[in-house]
Amino acid sequence: MASATDKGVDDVVEKAPTPAAGLTDEHEAMSDVIRNAKLATEKEHKMTLWQGLRLYPKAIAWSVLISTCIVMEGYDISLVNNFYAFPQFNQKYGVATTDPSGNVTYQVPAAWQAGLSNGAVVGEIIGLLANGWVSERFGYRYTVIACLVLIIAFTAIFFTAQTVVHLQVAEILCGIPWGVFQTLTITYASEVCPVALRGYLTTYINFCWGIGQMIGIGVIMGNLWRTDEWAYRIPYALQWMWPLPLIIGIYFAPESPWWLVRKGRLEAAKHSLLRLTSLDRETDFDVDETVAMMVHTSALEQKITKGASYLDCFKGVDRRRTEIVCMCWAIQNLSGNSFSNYSTYFLQQAGLSNDTAYAFAMGQYAINCAGVFGAWTLITFGIGRRTLYLYGLAALFVMLMILGFLGLASDRNAASLATGSIMLVWALCYQLTVGTVCYSLVAEISTRRLQIKTVVLGRILYNIVGIICGVLTPYMLNPTAWNWGNYAGFFWAGSCFLCFIYTFFRVPEPTGRTFAELDLLFEKKISARKFATTDVDVFAEHVEGDVMKNYHDQIAISGMKIKV
Repeated sequence: MASATDKGVDDVVEKAPTPAAGLTDEHEAMSDVIRNAKLATEKEHKMTLWQGLRLYPKAIAWSVLISTCIVMEGYDISLVNNFYAFPQFNQKYGVATTDPSGNVTYQVPAAWQAGLSNGAVVGEIIGLLANGWVSERFGYRYTVIACLVLIIAFTAIFFTAQTVVHLQVAEILCGIPWGVFQTLTITYASEVCPVALRGYLTTYINFCWGIGQMIGIGVIMGNLWRTDEWAYRIPYALQWMWPLPLIIGIYFAPESPWWLVRKGRLEAAKHSLLRLTSLDRETDFDVDETVAMMVHTSALEQKITKGASYLDCFKGVDRRRTEIVCMCWAIQNLSGNSFSNYSTYFLQQAGLSNDTAYAFAMGQYAINCAGVFGAWTLITFGIGRRTLYLYGLAALFVMLMILGFLGLASDRNAASLATGSIMLVWALCYQLTVGTVCYSLVAEISTRRLQIKTVVLGRILYNIVGIICGVLTPYMLNPTAWNWGNYAGFFWAGSCFLCFIYTFFRVPEPTGRTFAELDLLFEKKISARKFATTDVDVFAEHVEGDVMKNYHDQIAISGMKIKV
């Protein structure tokens, strides 16, 4: 017996005026694909987290492997920002300064601190722009492998650097492949898993950041006892341990089925899906229906978005999506994250010893990792991405204000310990909300057709804001510059409050929605505050018959089944 869903589609076909033979075939092609797509969509909505884990264990493993590329970036960012409090590094690359007591110390000037921190960001912007074209042209796997080869070559510059200029060149060059990793890992994670797993795999990328940072600070602490140049060369040399095993693993990884569908390679998409799933564990899955859902979503997006260039990201409905993705990324820096990136240097300037400052930083990075699992718990309890973002920003604002007021305390030793403790709490709150959830939001809000380019543009804005923050923060904290200390908390609290206002009015709730449903909600210009409560039927939308027939012909050529 046909289901109510199937009956509704058949009624539409039966009630239509009798067309010519060619139009009948076109209408039947559309009806067949939509029927299969609808079945797959209903199954995705009903899929529980446990069913997703049973059906997609291989997808989880491949996504985790590719996301591990982000560990390298987290590791290096941790090195460059924490080396500023590293005596051996400062003696090699810094300049001598004399404090009021007559003691001579070495400091990397604030201008070079800003330059080194922003050098990687400049390279990342170049890599991001290139990725928008390269990955869509050659596929995700080969793009990642090529970038890993570049990492092997560019790390040699770090290892042999004799001046701060050499470090600057290395940061810029390594930033290029890091920029590719920043977006490609998110896109791959969102495209190889169902709705039930999407939030977990995309936010796992933030865990990789935390792991990289924690390894970096651990390596520095392990070399504090050294007094020679190997104290900072060993941490740089350890960057070579990542690329080779990753290249070998990623070579055997399946390509994104969504990318293959966009390229019209439906048989390859079907094969990729079969490699991503374990059919013996979950019998309700039908690979042909899932490919049909991807076909229907791609056709719907082709109707909404005619082109696929960077310029198209700023046209029509996609302009709003691009704006939200860009701001979600920017909010990570504007909410005070760039301030926390200098935690070791900040705590050292606040009065803590080197060992204590690095111990607090290690705790912060450990919290960065644990916070991701906390965010997963909140997501599992049904708390939406928008809700986590909104309340997270409110909590961060309060803690930044507390940091600022601690600058008024007369007992600087107690105030510095309190500052370190508050920064740990700040890091936990940040990772439970804004730091982790951002990765899920940017992956879900962008359209499949323009996802890579939209996420690229968002990450570019993140890096531009990062450059501005990276210039300001050293001057705020450096004793030879503005020397704000704790009072910098007031500045970032004001910025964080503005982020809260933006999120309330502009960031929608994508939790539990398929990509096609999100496309339709944006097309209908639904308010961000009404996304969660608005019902949509993507299969009631008209999609051009010739587009659907082209996909239907590709399905026929690939030998896939069409259920009628």
